[in-house]
Amino acid sequence: MRLIISFAALFLSVILLQLSSGGVGPLDALSGIALNFTTTQIGLLGSAHFVGFFIGCWWAPRLMGSVGHSRAFAAFTAAGTIGLMLHMLIIDPWAWTLMRVATGCCVAGCYTIIEAWLQSKVTNATRGRTMGTYRIVDMTASLMAQLVISVLEPASYVSYNILALFCCAALLPLTLTRVRQPETPAAPRLRPMLLIECSPLAAAGVLVAAVSSASFRMVGPLYGEEVGLVPDQIAWFLASFVLGGALAQYPVGWLADKYDRRHVLIGLSVAAILSCIVTASVQELSPAGVMLTAFFFGLTSIPIYSVSAAHANDFVESTQRIELSAALMFFFATGAIAAPLLASTLIAQFGPGAMFTMIAVSHAYLIVYGFLRMRRRSSPDRRTRYVWSPRTSFIIGRLTGSDRDRNGD
Repeated sequence: MRLIISFAALFLSVILLQLSSGGVGPLDALSGIALNFTTTQIGLLGSAHFVGFFIGCWWAPRLMGSVGHSRAFAAFTAAGTIGLMLHMLIIDPWAWTLMRVATGCCVAGCYTIIEAWLQSKVTNATRGRTMGTYRIVDMTASLMAQLVISVLEPASYVSYNILALFCCAALLPLTLTRVRQPETPAAPRLRPMLLIECSPLAAAGVLVAAVSSASFRMVGPLYGEEVGLVPDQIAWFLASFVLGGALAQYPVGWLADKYDRRHVLIGLSVAAILSCIVTASVQELSPAGVMLTAFFFGLTSIPIYSVSAAHANDFVESTQRIELSAALMFFFATGAIAAPLLASTLIAQFGPGAMFTMIAVSHAYLIVYGFLRMRRRSSPDRRTRYVWSPRTSFIIGRLTGSDRDRNGD
């Protein structure tokens, strides 16, 4: 309880930030449908979010070094709030694309600052409990964000204003806290090739995880609308995906620590393909059936990122883990930028099932590549501990690095 109270301001900012940033993606998709945007234009909005996300991850440590944590946080929340409030003032898909870059930059920048603040305050004795609480808070807020769109009317100024209020309110707990601001951490070098050098399979796994997650979360409302779901059902559809991924982390983590992680990756991809086949081919399901397929898809696809990260960390020294974390995020952002636009284009040409066909093909590639890599290299002798890795900022490795060494051998 003392730990929760000491970090209450940070965790409250995380909740408010997630309610804002997690809600804008599905709300934009539903608003785009109501405003007669094309399917491809709606997918472009999702891709723009991850362009902004990458910019925010790269820029935030540098801005913190220039103006400090609180001022940098205020700048990012201001950018996100402006992006949200402009939506119903300028109704144009290309203008909305720029607005989504701003909101994506906001969420990445704010998470970077929050995690830098956490890193400076935790000790080895409290790191595990702090990260556990942080993950629970973040995932719970993400679930709430998916559900909040069930009460927000698409293409409504009031709806976007509510999300803007959440974004602006996230500024208050952090700026009003009496806790002294920490020292600014050095920005990690961005070395994408480090991941390729350590584990090409992990790089492929991160890309496939990005294709699965970004497509579903950004273009999933289009699929839901195509199969006859109403907005409040679409909210539960997206929440089921997030819930499945959250519940899978602990059993998948146990498997990844006990067995060859390449086998676990292949098994998850096989299960994800089965989920995609069922979802794409059986579109006459009841709403409850559609929710169940989304839950199973999240169960099998979301943990792939963390398993890939654990596999990559098995091949690096502890001094390289922060840079490896940045490389993992770079590959995820790259895949996430391309996936929504490609998925929406396929839906426009071939129907809603095409998105899951695309995702199934990416998982099939991961299976084949996994078997090829197993023939070329044996499992490492030293294994790190599996860690549920949030995809929030380039510096998340500072928080999770020590946890990987604990009981890792």
